[in-house]
Amino acid sequence: MAPKSILIVGCGIAGSTLASFLQLSNIPGSEKPKIIILERASKGKAHLRGQNIDIRGVGVTIIRKLGLEDRIRASTTGEQGALMVDERNHVWAQNEVEKEGRFQSPTSDIEILRGRLAELCWKNSQRISAEAEENGATPIDYIFGDYLDMIDQDGQKVRVRFAKSGEEREFDLVVGADGMQSLTRKMVWGEEGDKHRLKSLHMYAGFFSIPREEVDDKWRRWFHAPGRRGIMLRPDDQGLRSTVFMYVVNDKDSRFTQVATKENGGIEAQKALLEEYYKDAGWKCDRIIRGMQATDDFYYDAVSQVKMDSWTKGRVVLLGDAGYCASPLSGMGTSLAFAASYKLAGLLQGWIKSDEHADVTAALEKYNEQMRPIVKDAQKLAPGQVNMMAPETLWGIWFLRLFAWSLSHASIIFILFGKLFNLGPQAADYIPVDDFGFKDMSPWKI
Repeated sequence: MAPKSILIVGCGIAGSTLASFLQLSNIPGSEKPKIIILERASKGKAHLRGQNIDIRGVGVTIIRKLGLEDRIRASTTGEQGALMVDERNHVWAQNEVEKEGRFQSPTSDIEILRGRLAELCWKNSQRISAEAEENGATPIDYIFGDYLDMIDQDGQKVRVRFAKSGEEREFDLVVGADGMQSLTRKMVWGEEGDKHRLKSLHMYAGFFSIPREEVDDKWRRWFHAPGRRGIMLRPDDQGLRSTVFMYVVNDKDSRFTQVATKENGGIEAQKALLEEYYKDAGWKCDRIIRGMQATDDFYYDAVSQVKMDSWTKGRVVLLGDAGYCASPLSGMGTSLAFAASYKLAGLLQGWIKSDEHADVTAALEKYNEQMRPIVKDAQKLAPGQVNMMAPETLWGIWFLRLFAWSLSHASIIFILFGKLFNLGPQAADYIPVDDFGFKDMSPWKI
């Protein structure tokens, strides 16, 4: 029996983790699937710095299974907590990282740059693949710098075309793990309907890094300005740069959606619009604007959630942000990617071991069914959360600072919110990790 062939689109956290667990599955090496991971970015640019993200609850369990915990903890930003500051950089509220595991605080004890984590997941998948190859498995094949421009399926196979090489190939399964703006989702589910699947939170943000200055430390500084504007300035993992999350909540200025496309000015127009909104905001905004204009890793997008009735269509399945982006506001994106990759790999094992003409539908239906309540919890935001974190007026900002101050002096509120409502990052503690019989990978030592 020929082994199954699987194409994973996206060499990020979810795609590499899925491939890793498929190689760690309790299946003889010769029967393990032939896996290709396709990444649109070139090898040198695939895992750039990116923004600060965290790993919580279920995510920590899974990185231990992958043997990745030591490497990840050695690569964290070391963020000590979050400070809410005003235009004079005066601290109104302070929340330190919770390291004893009593509750999930705004800063996790594992804060890491997205690009660094994606790189570690990719390199660890190579390590896992090499070990599986020694036991008869086909090693994972990585293709960088190409993408798909055609996906077609007939019930038995998925036929794809690689845009740059022009090569056409067939696979038993295609997994779209290519992010919130997933090209896989648009090609298979239809680009026209994508505007209904992407649920905008009316928040528009620039993500980038700027050179670190001596005044920057290991604390996240969060500044608010009237007009629903806010900036987070955070440490990196090398002590060389500071990362910026600069956002505006606005449902009236249509330029925020217009500049998201290349046809409307692209990056230059995006930077110009953010500069227009922040040039009079005070605090460190002049420095941040200068850094934004010079940075080489600027990214702009609408902060949105992806909501779909099904994440599978025939032999194509969506994974992570491509199917159910929870948005940065949830604090759940990374842990959700780890949990979903682990679960999908586990549910696919029965199909992988079956004969070559077996239908994958049953496994994918279980994936849809079992991930649905997990995704629902992960995407749940507190009532009015978006507007509350971006007040319109000075009075609103004053009230937010007072509320944040009260939370910083009453950690029990975090515990009660998490346990009563399963809300926000606390939800990562309640995602189950089934026993699929995967081999636990040996720790990747530093």
